[in-house]
Amino acid sequence: MAARQIVLDTETTGLHARLGDRVIEIGCVELLGRGVSDRHFHRYLNPERAIEEGAAKVHGLSDEFLADKPRFAEVAGDFVEYVAGAELIIHNAAFDVEFLDQELALAGRKKLSEYCPSVVDTLAMARELHPGKRNGLDALCERYGISNAHRTLHGALLDARLLAEVYLALTRGQDSLAMDLAPAGEAAAAAVRVDARKLTVLRASAEEAAAHDKILDAIDRAAKDQGGSLWRKLVG
Repeated sequence: MAARQIVLDTETTGLHARLGDRVIEIGCVELLGRGVSDRHFHRYLNPERAIEEGAAKVHGLSDEFLADKPRFAEVAGDFVEYVAGAELIIHNAAFDVEFLDQELALAGRKKLSEYCPSVVDTLAMARELHPGKRNGLDALCERYGISNAHRTLHGALLDARLLAEVYLALTRGQDSLAMDLAPAGEAAAAAVRVDARKLTVLRASAEEAAAHDKILDAIDRAAKDQGGSLWRKLVG
């Protein structure tokens, strides 16, 4: 059975859970076997407090729009049932986890880690793969050729769907080349047959061979105590 992963995003009234800010939107999409399923979770929530002006400019949600929406405690059971046992994939995970832990506590529930013991932080992953570069969701979409033209404002479900594509791009190197090339329905053909007799062989030029020998000479000197370069041992 394929491992179940949930890509999750939230929108909030502000940036500081410890100062009383609350979750106002939760969006989740499900990944099964590196494919997005049609089973998602999406709720708008009444935070029972005003949205900060700066946050409203980011996600476009208003106090009036959320006034008739359910409180988190009313959807907590559905949320826990949806995510239970799955690996969570979150961009800047510490932020969302802190807010969700607060909401779960207010609803008389356990911490998120009790339901989902594994969390992948795609921001940390992106920073490791692309040090010194912008690694926000928009920047990653641009880097990996993922269309986000419809993202004029942040939205939890929209961002979760985009993040799912970003995560699959970030982890594409974990797949085999054969699996990537295999047409649908033929993934079992894990090998690509190649007729070696038809391959074109490009021989190294004299200059390239000389440059190669210089590199091997340097390796021989540096690894004298270990018996020199492995290449020369293998080729005799």
